[in-house]
Amino acid sequence: MTIRSAFRAHEGFERELEEELRRAGVAVASWHGPLALSEAPPVPAAWALDVWTDVREAEVPSIKGAANALRAIQRNWALEPVLHHRRAALIEAALPPVKARPLRFPEPAPSGHLGAWSLLAPDRMLFSPTKTSPFVQGQVRFAEDREGPPSRAYLKLWEALTRINRWPGPGEVSLDLGAAPGGWSWALAQLGGAVVAVDKAAMDPALAALPNLSIRTESAFGLEPEREAPVDWLFSDIICYPARLLGLVRRWMAAGRARNFVCTIKFQGETDHDTAAEFAAIPGAQLFHGAHNKHELMFCLLDRPAA
Repeated sequence: MTIRSAFRAHEGFERELEEELRRAGVAVASWHGPLALSEAPPVPAAWALDVWTDVREAEVPSIKGAANALRAIQRNWALEPVLHHRRAALIEAALPPVKARPLRFPEPAPSGHLGAWSLLAPDRMLFSPTKTSPFVQGQVRFAEDREGPPSRAYLKLWEALTRINRWPGPGEVSLDLGAAPGGWSWALAQLGGAVVAVDKAAMDPALAALPNLSIRTESAFGLEPEREAPVDWLFSDIICYPARLLGLVRRWMAAGRARNFVCTIKFQGETDHDTAAEFAAIPGAQLFHGAHNKHELMFCLLDRPAA
Protein backbone atom coordinates (compact mmCIF):
# COMPACT_ATOMS: atom_id res chain seq x y z
CA MET A 1 0.00 0.00 0.00
CA THR A 2 1.36 3.43 -1.01
CA ILE A 3 0.01 6.30 1.06
CA ARG A 4 -0.32 9.47 -1.02
CA SER A 5 -2.23 11.76 1.36
CA ALA A 6 -3.01 12.18 5.04
CA PHE A 7 -5.92 14.17 6.47
CA ARG A 8 -5.61 15.40 10.05
CA ALA A 9 -8.96 15.24 11.87
CA HIS A 10 -9.97 17.31 14.87
CA GLU A 11 -10.60 15.02 17.85
CA GLY A 12 -14.21 13.87 17.83
CA PHE A 13 -14.82 14.68 14.16
CA GLU A 14 -13.20 11.68 12.50
CA ARG A 15 -16.57 10.40 11.28
CA GLU A 16 -17.38 13.72 9.57
CA LEU A 17 -14.02 13.74 7.82
CA GLU A 18 -14.31 10.14 6.64
CA GLU A 19 -17.80 10.74 5.24
CA GLU A 20 -16.66 13.91 3.46
CA LEU A 21 -13.77 12.00 1.89
CA ARG A 22 -16.08 9.14 0.88
CA ARG A 23 -18.34 11.62 -0.91
CA ALA A 24 -15.26 12.99 -2.70
CA GLY A 25 -14.30 9.50 -3.86
CA VAL A 26 -11.36 9.21 -1.46
CA ALA A 27 -11.17 5.95 0.48
CA VAL A 28 -9.50 5.93 3.89
CA ALA A 29 -7.05 3.04 3.84
CA SER A 30 -6.37 3.25 7.57
CA TRP A 31 -6.24 5.60 10.53
CA HIS A 32 -2.99 6.53 12.22
CA GLY A 33 -4.14 8.35 15.33
CA PRO A 34 -5.95 11.46 14.03
CA LEU A 35 -4.57 10.97 10.51
CA ALA A 36 -6.80 9.47 7.84
CA LEU A 37 -4.36 7.82 5.44
CA SER A 38 -5.32 7.33 1.80
CA GLU A 39 -3.81 5.93 -1.38
CA ALA A 40 -5.61 8.70 -3.30
CA PRO A 41 -4.03 12.08 -4.07
CA PRO A 42 -4.83 14.89 -1.64
CA VAL A 43 -8.12 16.74 -2.09
CA PRO A 44 -9.63 19.74 -0.28
CA ALA A 45 -11.36 18.59 2.91
CA ALA A 46 -13.35 21.01 5.05
CA TRP A 47 -13.33 18.68 8.08
CA ALA A 48 -9.53 18.29 8.05
CA LEU A 49 -7.53 20.66 10.23
CA ASP A 50 -4.56 19.92 7.99
CA VAL A 51 -3.78 17.91 4.85
CA TRP A 52 -0.37 16.34 4.18
CA THR A 53 0.11 16.86 0.47
CA ASP A 54 3.41 15.09 -0.32
CA VAL A 55 3.34 11.94 1.80
CA ARG A 56 6.39 9.66 1.88
CA GLU A 57 7.64 6.73 3.96
CA ALA A 58 11.21 5.94 4.98
CA GLU A 59 13.10 3.32 6.96
CA VAL A 60 14.81 5.03 9.92
CA PRO A 61 16.87 2.48 11.87
CA SER A 62 18.34 5.14 14.18
CA ILE A 63 17.23 8.34 15.91
CA LYS A 64 20.06 10.29 14.31
CA GLY A 65 19.27 8.82 10.91
CA ALA A 66 15.62 9.86 11.19
CA ALA A 67 16.53 13.44 12.14
CA ASN A 68 19.16 13.63 9.39
CA ALA A 69 16.69 12.38 6.79
CA LEU A 70 14.24 15.14 7.64
CA ARG A 71 16.90 17.86 7.93
CA ALA A 72 18.25 16.93 4.51
CA ILE A 73 14.91 17.99 3.01
CA GLN A 74 14.19 21.20 4.97
CA ARG A 75 14.55 22.85 8.35
CA ASN A 76 11.10 22.99 9.94
CA TRP A 77 9.16 19.87 10.93
CA ALA A 78 6.22 19.28 13.26
CA LEU A 79 5.66 15.97 15.02
CA GLU A 80 2.29 14.21 15.01
CA PRO A 81 2.73 12.02 18.11
CA VAL A 82 0.80 8.76 17.77
CA LEU A 83 3.06 5.79 18.59
CA HIS A 84 6.51 5.18 20.10
CA HIS A 85 6.40 8.45 22.00
CA ARG A 86 9.83 8.22 23.66
CA ARG A 87 11.62 7.53 20.40
CA ALA A 88 9.61 10.24 18.60
CA ALA A 89 10.54 12.73 21.32
CA LEU A 90 14.23 11.95 20.87
CA ILE A 91 13.99 12.45 17.12
CA GLU A 92 12.11 15.71 17.67
CA ALA A 93 14.85 16.90 20.07
CA ALA A 94 17.44 16.30 17.34
CA LEU A 95 15.57 18.59 14.93
CA PRO A 96 15.63 22.41 14.91
CA PRO A 97 12.94 23.68 17.31
CA VAL A 98 9.68 24.99 15.87
CA LYS A 99 8.63 28.17 17.63
CA ALA A 100 4.88 27.73 17.91
CA ARG A 101 4.13 30.72 20.15
CA PRO A 102 0.54 31.97 20.46
CA LEU A 103 -0.50 34.49 17.82
CA ARG A 104 -1.54 37.98 18.85
CA PHE A 105 -4.48 38.69 16.56
CA PRO A 106 -4.52 40.35 14.01
CA GLU A 107 -0.98 39.12 13.56
CA PRO A 108 -0.82 37.11 10.31
CA ALA A 109 -0.20 33.37 10.23
CA PRO A 110 3.43 32.17 10.03
CA SER A 111 4.86 32.26 6.53
CA GLY A 112 7.71 29.80 7.10
CA HIS A 113 7.64 26.40 5.42
CA LEU A 114 6.50 23.60 7.76
CA GLY A 115 6.41 19.84 7.18
CA ALA A 116 4.97 17.08 9.34
CA TRP A 117 6.05 13.59 10.38
CA SER A 118 5.02 10.65 12.55
CA LEU A 119 6.37 7.22 13.45
CA LEU A 120 4.46 4.24 12.04
CA ALA A 121 6.89 1.85 13.76
CA PRO A 122 10.13 2.35 15.69
CA ASP A 123 12.09 2.10 12.45
CA ARG A 124 9.55 3.48 9.96
CA MET A 125 8.52 7.09 9.48
CA LEU A 126 5.65 8.73 7.59
CA PHE A 127 6.30 12.33 6.60
CA SER A 128 5.28 15.12 4.26
CA PRO A 129 7.45 18.15 3.43
CA THR A 130 4.32 20.14 2.59
CA LYS A 131 0.93 20.51 4.22
CA THR A 132 -1.97 22.90 3.94
CA SER A 133 -1.73 24.50 7.39
CA PRO A 134 1.21 26.61 8.63
CA PHE A 135 0.40 25.53 12.20
CA VAL A 136 1.58 22.50 14.16
CA GLN A 137 -1.09 19.79 13.81
CA GLY A 138 -3.21 22.39 12.01
CA GLN A 139 -4.15 24.04 15.30
CA VAL A 140 -3.68 27.78 15.75
CA ARG A 141 -3.27 29.09 19.31
CA PHE A 142 -3.94 32.69 20.27
CA ALA A 143 -2.84 34.94 23.09
CA GLU A 144 -6.32 35.19 24.61
CA ASP A 145 -8.04 38.24 26.06
CA ARG A 146 -9.66 36.98 29.26
CA GLU A 147 -11.19 40.29 30.34
CA GLY A 148 -12.70 42.16 27.37
CA PRO A 149 -14.90 39.72 25.40
CA PRO A 150 -18.22 38.53 26.88
CA SER A 151 -17.72 35.00 25.50
CA ARG A 152 -14.97 32.82 24.03
CA ALA A 153 -16.71 32.64 20.64
CA TYR A 154 -14.32 35.33 19.42
CA LEU A 155 -11.56 32.71 19.14
CA LYS A 156 -13.22 30.89 16.23
CA LEU A 157 -13.74 34.25 14.51
CA TRP A 158 -10.06 35.12 14.99
CA GLU A 159 -9.13 31.72 13.58
CA ALA A 160 -11.38 32.12 10.53
CA LEU A 161 -10.00 35.58 9.75
CA THR A 162 -6.44 34.34 10.24
CA ARG A 163 -7.06 31.45 7.85
CA ILE A 164 -8.47 33.69 5.11
CA ASN A 165 -5.81 36.34 5.90
CA ARG A 166 -8.38 39.16 5.80
CA TRP A 167 -10.29 41.14 8.41
CA PRO A 168 -12.31 44.35 8.59
CA GLY A 169 -10.39 47.56 9.12
CA PRO A 170 -11.07 51.23 9.82
CA GLY A 171 -13.56 52.68 7.36
CA GLU A 172 -15.32 49.35 6.81
CA VAL A 173 -18.76 48.40 8.13
CA SER A 174 -19.48 44.97 9.62
CA LEU A 175 -22.95 43.54 10.20
CA ASP A 176 -22.96 40.90 12.95
CA LEU A 177 -26.11 38.76 12.78
CA GLY A 178 -27.14 36.77 15.83
CA ALA A 179 -24.61 38.75 17.82
CA ALA A 180 -25.64 38.14 21.47
CA PRO A 181 -23.96 38.08 23.90
CA GLY A 182 -21.41 39.89 21.74
CA GLY A 183 -18.17 37.93 21.46
CA TRP A 184 -17.85 38.51 17.72
CA SER A 185 -19.07 42.12 17.91
CA TRP A 186 -16.45 42.87 20.57
CA ALA A 187 -13.69 41.32 18.44
CA LEU A 188 -14.79 43.21 15.32
CA ALA A 189 -15.01 46.53 17.18
CA GLN A 190 -11.37 46.13 18.25
CA LEU A 191 -10.34 46.30 14.58
CA GLY A 192 -11.47 49.92 14.24
CA GLY A 193 -14.37 49.70 11.81
CA ALA A 194 -18.07 50.31 12.45
CA VAL A 195 -20.02 47.32 13.76
CA VAL A 196 -23.79 46.84 13.69
CA ALA A 197 -24.89 44.02 16.03
CA VAL A 198 -28.30 42.44 15.38
CA ASP A 199 -30.05 40.11 17.84
CA LYS A 200 -33.37 39.88 19.65
CA ALA A 201 -31.51 38.58 22.72
CA ALA A 202 -29.72 40.95 25.08
CA MET A 203 -26.13 41.94 24.39
CA ASP A 204 -23.56 42.20 27.15
CA PRO A 205 -24.07 45.66 28.76
CA ALA A 206 -20.35 46.47 28.57
CA LEU A 207 -20.52 46.56 24.78
CA ALA A 208 -22.77 49.62 24.83
CA ALA A 209 -19.72 51.70 25.77
CA LEU A 210 -17.90 50.88 22.54
CA PRO A 211 -18.14 54.02 20.36
CA ASN A 212 -18.04 52.18 17.02
CA LEU A 213 -20.69 49.58 17.93
CA SER A 214 -24.43 50.01 17.44
CA ILE A 215 -27.04 47.49 18.53
CA ARG A 216 -30.30 46.62 16.79
CA THR A 217 -32.73 44.51 18.81
CA GLU A 218 -34.20 42.63 15.85
CA SER A 219 -34.29 39.17 14.34
CA ALA A 220 -31.52 38.52 11.84
CA PHE A 221 -34.00 36.57 9.71
CA GLY A 222 -36.47 39.46 9.80
CA LEU A 223 -34.13 41.81 7.96
CA GLU A 224 -34.87 42.51 4.30
CA PRO A 225 -31.43 42.70 2.66
CA GLU A 226 -32.59 44.79 -0.30
CA ARG A 227 -33.76 47.48 2.17
CA GLU A 228 -30.52 47.50 4.16
CA ALA A 229 -27.57 49.82 3.62
CA PRO A 230 -24.61 48.05 1.97
CA VAL A 231 -21.99 46.60 4.31
CA ASP A 232 -18.43 45.52 3.73
CA TRP A 233 -18.71 42.39 5.87
CA LEU A 234 -21.59 40.16 6.90
CA PHE A 235 -20.90 37.93 9.90
CA SER A 236 -23.20 35.29 11.36
CA ASP A 237 -22.85 32.98 14.33
CA ILE A 238 -26.58 32.28 14.45
CA ILE A 239 -27.79 29.01 15.96
CA CYS A 240 -30.03 27.63 13.22
CA TYR A 241 -30.30 24.74 10.81
CA PRO A 242 -27.75 24.90 7.96
CA ALA A 243 -30.43 25.06 5.26
CA ARG A 244 -31.95 28.15 6.90
CA LEU A 245 -28.57 29.86 7.04
CA LEU A 246 -27.98 29.00 3.38
CA GLY A 247 -31.24 30.73 2.50
CA LEU A 248 -30.20 33.82 4.46
CA VAL A 249 -26.80 33.96 2.75
CA ARG A 250 -28.37 33.57 -0.69
CA ARG A 251 -30.81 36.43 0.01
CA TRP A 252 -27.96 38.75 0.96
CA MET A 253 -25.95 37.65 -2.06
CA ALA A 254 -28.89 38.27 -4.39
CA ALA A 255 -29.44 41.74 -2.92
CA GLY A 256 -25.77 42.62 -3.37
CA ARG A 257 -25.65 44.29 0.02
CA ALA A 258 -22.53 42.55 1.40
CA ARG A 259 -19.07 42.15 -0.14
CA ASN A 260 -17.62 39.60 2.28
CA PHE A 261 -19.26 36.80 4.27
CA VAL A 262 -18.00 34.92 7.33
CA CYS A 263 -20.63 32.58 8.77
CA THR A 264 -20.74 29.62 11.12
CA ILE A 265 -22.68 26.62 9.79
CA LYS A 266 -23.94 24.93 12.95
CA PHE A 267 -25.11 21.32 12.76
CA GLN A 268 -28.02 20.17 14.89
CA GLY A 269 -27.74 16.44 15.58
CA GLU A 270 -26.48 14.66 12.46
CA THR A 271 -24.07 16.46 10.14
CA ASP A 272 -25.91 17.86 7.12
CA HIS A 273 -23.29 17.02 4.48
CA ASP A 274 -25.67 17.86 1.63
CA THR A 275 -26.16 21.47 2.72
CA ALA A 276 -22.45 21.81 3.48
CA ALA A 277 -21.79 20.77 -0.13
CA GLU A 278 -24.20 23.47 -1.33
CA PHE A 279 -22.25 26.09 0.62
CA ALA A 280 -18.98 24.75 -0.82
CA ALA A 281 -20.42 24.92 -4.36
CA ILE A 282 -20.91 28.70 -4.16
CA PRO A 283 -18.23 30.17 -6.47
CA GLY A 284 -15.31 31.49 -4.44
CA ALA A 285 -16.48 29.88 -1.19
CA GLN A 286 -14.08 28.63 1.45
CA LEU A 287 -15.34 25.99 3.89
CA PHE A 288 -13.33 24.70 6.83
CA HIS A 289 -13.44 23.35 10.36
CA GLY A 290 -11.15 25.22 12.73
CA ALA A 291 -9.47 24.11 15.93
CA HIS A 292 -11.86 26.40 17.87
CA ASN A 293 -14.99 25.08 16.17
CA LYS A 294 -17.35 22.57 17.68
CA HIS A 295 -19.86 20.66 15.51
CA GLU A 296 -19.77 23.37 12.85
CA LEU A 297 -17.99 24.62 9.75
CA MET A 298 -16.92 28.12 8.77
CA PHE A 299 -18.18 29.54 5.46
CA CYS A 300 -16.19 32.43 3.99
CA LEU A 301 -16.79 34.29 0.75
CA LEU A 302 -14.62 37.28 -0.12
CA ASP A 303 -14.83 40.20 -2.53
CA ARG A 304 -18.23 39.45 -3.93
CA PRO A 305 -19.11 42.33 -6.30
CA ALA A 306 -22.13 44.48 -5.51
CA ALA A 307 -25.31 43.86 -7.51
